[in-house]
Amino acid sequence: MLSVKNELLLALAACLENISAGSGAKAAFESPKVAAHGDLATTAAMQLAKPLKRNPRQLAEELCAALLADAAYMRWVDAVEIAGPGFINIRLKPAAKQEIVREVLGQGLKFGEQVSNGQRLLVEFVSANPTGPLHVGHGRQAALGDAICNLFQTQGWDVYREFYYNDAGVQIGTLASSTHLRAQGFKPGDAQWPSGENAAAYNGDYIADIAADFLAGKTVESDDRSFTASGDINDLDGMRQFAVAYLRHEQDLDLKAFAVKFDNYYLESSLYTSGRVAATVKRLQEAGKTYEKDGALWLQSTDYGDDKDRVMRKQDGTFTYFVPDVAYHIAKWERGFTKVVNIQGTDHHGTIARVRAGLQAANVGIPQGYPDYVLHTMVRVVKGGEEVKISKRAGSYVTLRDLIEWTSKDAVRFFLLSRKPDTEYTFDVDLAVAKNNDNPVYYVQYAHARICSVLTAWGGDAATLGAVDLSALTSPQAQALMLLLAKYPDMLTAAATGFAPHDVTFYLRELAACYHSYYDAERILVDDEAVKLARLALVAATAQVLHNGLAVLGVSAPQKM
Repeated sequence: MLSVKNELLLALAACLENISAGSGAKAAFESPKVAAHGDLATTAAMQLAKPLKRNPRQLAEELCAALLADAAYMRWVDAVEIAGPGFINIRLKPAAKQEIVREVLGQGLKFGEQVSNGQRLLVEFVSANPTGPLHVGHGRQAALGDAICNLFQTQGWDVYREFYYNDAGVQIGTLASSTHLRAQGFKPGDAQWPSGENAAAYNGDYIADIAADFLAGKTVESDDRSFTASGDINDLDGMRQFAVAYLRHEQDLDLKAFAVKFDNYYLESSLYTSGRVAATVKRLQEAGKTYEKDGALWLQSTDYGDDKDRVMRKQDGTFTYFVPDVAYHIAKWERGFTKVVNIQGTDHHGTIARVRAGLQAANVGIPQGYPDYVLHTMVRVVKGGEEVKISKRAGSYVTLRDLIEWTSKDAVRFFLLSRKPDTEYTFDVDLAVAKNNDNPVYYVQYAHARICSVLTAWGGDAATLGAVDLSALTSPQAQALMLLLAKYPDMLTAAATGFAPHDVTFYLRELAACYHSYYDAERILVDDEAVKLARLALVAATAQVLHNGLAVLGVSAPQKM
């Protein structure tokens, strides 16, 4: 049907061009708001009426006549109808809708994907400092980042996944001091342990594990570093490096359980050691976008829409956190990434304006609006009807690994992607393990497994279904299913453009519901061979699209449940 739609679109453009030179660019289809009105719709006549000073309905009548005389419309279209002041609704012949089954089966895993556009995209996500286990908020970020990467890959982008973290600074110092206290035998609650609301200490049991392994002289390896402990209780720098490597290893285990892989780990410290921070500050000063005040160095960020100027270098000579962020994004641009997306919590909202201001002030050719941001809210976890806030392992929050162990990787991914990122979300553990239609991931996976069981019961070669006669697929339920299959590629494009993987979850739930309705309306393994093969082809195509969509989310498509 996609090829049919393209044929009809080209014919529409040609007819518009005949009416008025240059108007062919207005050729576009949309879905009628009411399904009963048709399969495709166009408002082209209404758009042209005003500049041409024509009555829109009369113009629509002229356009309809031209379309009905076109060979493509004669072949694929049942009716072209005018509604209201000039809407044009198009009803397709069953044969036009049936073409989507061949397209899905012919393209398989590639269905919905676009050809390479030659552009590079970097998505930075998770980016958790190695000071503790990954929490549920990191899990939402991991699910979002990975799904957005997958979406852009379907659109032909060369996608690169990056994890950025601070391997120095105050938090890492607190990690080292907490580990040192544990190594000396102290624990939270002891007089020697820092206490109070803002005490500089990490209280989770994992700190005791780090201290014990350090004293045992163990070696830890992560995706980006390896370190062997000296075992010397007075080796504070070694303890710091060991703790960072240990927690990076723990994070890697969390990410592996979540099936998320990164192409690169970028260290904040490298921005200083490489001279990038100093070079960025110098560039901003030479551009005349900084000034000294009260012993600090300021950026004139109000020149670029920020609500106030921002301190770059504090009185003590240290830089505020947005300065290395600017240096980091200049590095991203220089590495050839024409598009960059940052997945961060909503608490980072204030950094957007100052980072973009710094990039514009640096005057290195970076376009306005670079980088893109996707901000997400935190996640509440409910288990047994009560909110869960504390994990003994982490000390103060539910970890991503807790959530995976309580449910499954598939459930966590699907659930965390089922709402807009900036929408508050409550993760219901009991729902995530329920095997019923109220559980959305179970509902979608069950539709796929149900189709696989039908194909297994048939016992034929599924590869032959792409060539069968589809003319028997004329029922309202079959046609509704085919129309929904045809919407998959456009849905992917829109979801990528809007950084909206939740659109994929909505689509998959709708497709599963549409399949279940079809299954309830028509028996598939009937005696009539031609009818049976046509119906098998349709459900096989449906299984393929369910599989492809779930893969975008990083969720499996089981054949049995």
